[in-house]
Amino acid sequence: MEDMSSDAGEKRRLHSPVLPNFASTFKIGDRAIGAGEPCYTIAEAGSNHDRSIEKALALVDAASAAGCDAVKFQTFTGDDIAAGPGTAFTKLPAEFRRWGAELQEFYRACSLPTEFHKPIAERARERGITFFSSAFSEWAVDFLVELGVPAIKIASFELVHLPLIRHAASARLPLILSTGLAGLGDIERALEAANQGGATDIALLHCGSNYPLSAAGANLSAMETIRRAFLVPVGYSDHTRGLAVPIAAAALGASLIEKHFTLNRSGDGPDHAFAIEPGELREMVAQITEAQAAIGSSLKRRVPEEELNARRGRRSLIAARDIKHGEYLSREMVKVVRPGEGLEPFLLDVLLGTRIVRNVKAESPLTWDDFLAKA
Repeated sequence: MEDMSSDAGEKRRLHSPVLPNFASTFKIGDRAIGAGEPCYTIAEAGSNHDRSIEKALALVDAASAAGCDAVKFQTFTGDDIAAGPGTAFTKLPAEFRRWGAELQEFYRACSLPTEFHKPIAERARERGITFFSSAFSEWAVDFLVELGVPAIKIASFELVHLPLIRHAASARLPLILSTGLAGLGDIERALEAANQGGATDIALLHCGSNYPLSAAGANLSAMETIRRAFLVPVGYSDHTRGLAVPIAAAALGASLIEKHFTLNRSGDGPDHAFAIEPGELREMVAQITEAQAAIGSSLKRRVPEEELNARRGRRSLIAARDIKHGEYLSREMVKVVRPGEGLEPFLLDVLLGTRIVRNVKAESPLTWDDFLAKA
C-alpha cells in the first residue's frame, strides 16, 4: 500500500525528475501568488450567469465591488464535456430534468455563450479585476488564450484529463488545478502532464467535490499535505455554504481562495443554492484579509501592541522598604508585584546576596543600575 504520509510526499517530491521545475511563487497579472503573499481571492461565477449577458456583467461588477482579485467563469459547450445518450449515467436525476433529460443537454443549458466572453473580459478590465475561466477542452484553452486571459483554471473533474492539461500547459500561462476527488497520485500525474506541456507556474487548490460540501468534508488539513508533497502554492476551492470554511482556509495559509457566488441565491440554476451573495462575498474578502494577518510570525514573543499591558500587568521586582547603599539584597527587601517596570521575577534568586550600589526608595522598581556601579 502506498505511504500517504507527508514525509512520504516529501521523499517523492525530492526524487521526482518532474516536480522541481515548478516555481514556488509566480504572478497572475501583477499579483504575486505564493507563501508570504496576500491571499488571492477568486470569485467563481460558475453557471450563475443563467446565460444572460446582463447577469454575467453584473457578476463581474459584484466581484470587483467586493474587492476580489479575480472573477472566474467556465468555458464549455456541453458536447466537449459529456457523451450523448447511451448510458445510464448520461441520464439526469429528476431534480435536474428542467435543464434537460441528458447530461449533454444539461451542460449546454448551463454553458456561457461564446459571444459573452469578450464583453465580460472588457467589463473586468474596466472594473480593475482579473478575468479568467476554467477550460474544459483544448478548444476552450485556445479560445481563452486568444482572448488574452492571464491564467487558466482546470476543474477538479478534469484533473484526470491529461491531454487537456498538457495542452493548457503549452500556452505557458499560470495553471490553477483543482484537486477534488484526487489522491496524491492523481495530482502527481497531472503535474507531470503539465510539465510535459511546458508549464512552470502551477497552483493546486484543495477541494471537495460535492455541492454543497459539508464543513467536515472540507478536510482543510490536506492543504498542508499537498504543500509538503509538491512545494507549489496551495489554496482552497470552496463548495460549502457560508464563510467559515474559506476563512479557516485563509487562516491555515491558503495562497488562493476560490468561492462560488451569485447575485441571488434563489436563482434557478444548479450553482445558485450553495453560492454566497455579493454582500457575503465582500465580507469574505475582508475576513480573509484579517485571517491572513492573524497568521503572523511563528516566533512566540511579545508583539508591540502588548508592551503597555506588559508594563502595567506583569510583575517585577519592587523594593519592599527603603534599601541603603551598601546593603546586600535579602528576600524581605523585595516583593514581586505589578507593574512590570523593574527586573523580571526570574532574576530574584540570582540577585539575592548582591550588594546594592545606591539608595533605593520603598516601592521603587529594582533595575540593573541598583546593582552595577557605573564606571
